[in-house]
Amino acid sequence: MSKATRTDARPAEPHAADSHDLIRVHGARVNNLKDVSVEIPKRRLTVFTGVSGSGKSSLVFNTIAAESQRLINETYSAFVQGFMPTLSRPEVDVLDGLTTVITVDQQRLGADPRSTVGTATDANAMLRILFSRLGKPHIGPPSAYAFNVPSVRASGAITVERGARKTVKATFNRTGGMCDRCEGRGAVSDIDLTQLYDDSKSLAEGAFTIPGWKSDSFWTVRVYAESGFLDPDKPIRRFTKKEMHDFLYREPTKVKVEGVNLTYEGLIPKIQKSFLAKDKEALQPHIRAFVERAVTFTTCPACDGTRLSEGARSSKIGRISIADACAMQISDLADWVRGLDEPSVAPLLDALQQSLDAFGEIGLGYLSLDRPSGTLSGGEAQRVKMIRHLGSSLTDITYVFDEPTIGLHPHDIQRMNDLLLRLRDKGNTVLVVEHKPETIAIADHIVDLGPGAGSGGGTVCFEGTVDGLRTGGTVTGRHFDDRAAVKESVRRPTGALEIRGATANNLRDVDVDIPLGVLAVVTGVAGSGKSSLVHGSLVKGPAAAEQGVVSIDQSAIRGSRRSNPATYTGLLDPIRKAFAKANGVKPALFSANSEGACPTCNGAGVVYTDLAMMAGVASVCEECEGKRFEASVLDHHLGGRDISEVLAMSVTEAEEFFGAGEAQTPAAHRILERLADVGLGYLSLGQPLTTLSGGERQRLKLATHMGEKGGVYVLDEPTTGLHLADVEQLLGLLDRLVDSGKSVVVVEHHQAVMAHADWIIDLGPGAGHDGGRVVFEGTPADLVAARSTLTGEHLAAYVGG
Repeated sequence: MSKATRTDARPAEPHAADSHDLIRVHGARVNNLKDVSVEIPKRRLTVFTGVSGSGKSSLVFNTIAAESQRLINETYSAFVQGFMPTLSRPEVDVLDGLTTVITVDQQRLGADPRSTVGTATDANAMLRILFSRLGKPHIGPPSAYAFNVPSVRASGAITVERGARKTVKATFNRTGGMCDRCEGRGAVSDIDLTQLYDDSKSLAEGAFTIPGWKSDSFWTVRVYAESGFLDPDKPIRRFTKKEMHDFLYREPTKVKVEGVNLTYEGLIPKIQKSFLAKDKEALQPHIRAFVERAVTFTTCPACDGTRLSEGARSSKIGRISIADACAMQISDLADWVRGLDEPSVAPLLDALQQSLDAFGEIGLGYLSLDRPSGTLSGGEAQRVKMIRHLGSSLTDITYVFDEPTIGLHPHDIQRMNDLLLRLRDKGNTVLVVEHKPETIAIADHIVDLGPGAGSGGGTVCFEGTVDGLRTGGTVTGRHFDDRAAVKESVRRPTGALEIRGATANNLRDVDVDIPLGVLAVVTGVAGSGKSSLVHGSLVKGPAAAEQGVVSIDQSAIRGSRRSNPATYTGLLDPIRKAFAKANGVKPALFSANSEGACPTCNGAGVVYTDLAMMAGVASVCEECEGKRFEASVLDHHLGGRDISEVLAMSVTEAEEFFGAGEAQTPAAHRILERLADVGLGYLSLGQPLTTLSGGERQRLKLATHMGEKGGVYVLDEPTTGLHLADVEQLLGLLDRLVDSGKSVVVVEHHQAVMAHADWIIDLGPGAGHDGGRVVFEGTPADLVAARSTLTGEHLAAYVGG
């Protein structure tokens, strides 16, 4: 065989296709961006820095990533586009050189009760195939090991249309792995009937104690009393067996009440549909309190919480069932898979091995595959999403990360940096929004936005290398090498919260005293048990109510695009009352969700046009010009400003406006002071909550809770999303809280917060079953001097000790 000869002569000029090595952005005006123009190198790691609110997310996510996604969506048919989110073109003059964007953000994974780490990463799918091939006894295909697939059996007659019609008998069988008692949830709900009704009363006497169930309501009480199935004048405790069954469990049945056709349904299924089918956190406070009182969730006794049927649990490889495998710590499961020697499934074992090892590389080896995905923190969820991209064969992709080091101990940040560099070295463009100097330091290219936040930001202050940033004179450059010093003197505790025998998750019978009246920091590597100790034993512990514990965690703020800082913090109430008093009208006129709303856009400020199968369009309302209020409402003024002008103010402007003069409103001023205290002075009062970054949302929650009368504040990584320059302001705020008589407990990885603490509790020494113990208690100076833990080593290096 002969091979074609190949000449090594190279063209004198590079190929035209190789000249497209930049992503060019010109004239970006999304949110607070001020005609921003940048050129971002492809196949390099670019880090976007700047103070919170400077416009980083607006440039990376809302401009570059949004336009890439919009252009990709347009390649699909009109029919398919009808099922996709509607995206409008970002406000930008030129956006050139884009590639396909994969966004790995901090959005938490869905809290569906059947979603686990294993189902979210496809590791479960590979495990199911493995057990269907090697499990003894063999019980069926992979679906027989899936807790989301119920077993189905059916039989009957079917007609075959082939020549002469022929009726044959057919049976259908599908073996699923779902536990039929809990339906794959792992827990069963038990309803306390005493919380639903008073059985000593009759329906006519108002036996129901369910919130909102009024005696004259057609849809609830009267349908039971006048259904004909029950005696409305008989006390419930005297119901016959049949009446009790109809009352509690009867299938939906059509009944007529006063000539109106209604559906009668047993009380238990009705409660399950109307209350339990909804997200508990989205319920009104009094309804949520009723659900928590009336419903208890216990581990399913049939499957012992594994979610799997008896058949799925009986099939084993060696002595390990699929339930045992999913309950293992992932690092241990990886070792077990590595020990399997089965040539018949070698490619499958290799793929599963790589997926499980990726968890370890990314610092999540302490998780288990059966961990509900809704319990992961924002940082953990982001790293779980990274798993599926690490082994991807795709290249020339643009990966966009939103602070990937969130929730990582300094010990783990280097591993994250290595993963970002691996993605880049495969020929991908990696864009990272980040504040941590350890990650900024590995960048090939840096874009620093600022100089301030909100209207004071939105411009590019610096583009170049790390060395150039250090000498560039920007806020980020000046603070890049900042290092906090360990406190010389610490506060003395005024008491202690005792935690005894804590065993939640991986905690090993932990006994610890959390000092009161000081700034206490709980730290340790990711997965060491910090959240289990603080939230499981302190926030939900017996002393929580007694001490007035206020927990500010990382859970998302619930709100629509109509929600804004003014509505969320309760600031709008005193503002509306002040406007109403000054003008002699009703407060409801000054609400864009009530009587004062513009009738054209219903107070949204924009009109959403649904173009059926095509992408919908949002346009500024022509009637109110985006002000959200009726024209007559804007004729009413307070201190020379109408309500739309007040909502357009920044927190700093509003604080001055409501602090003195004709518009002086002490109740509003107090809330604005708290917002300014947490570093949100640049936010406008009417900015939709959906446009806030993760760090801004957390600090908004902190400002709201600061008005409460709690004695102990528990904060979960408050430095999330904070720029190096803002950390100092946060430390000042924490000091003011402690000096005002509060006790502050912070779960944190940031070395500046550790160095500033009065007391440190360090958990470890490792993650998962290698952690769960208190490895150090004492002052930061003692931790630095001892260097006996990973935290101690990194803190000593940080402060130069």
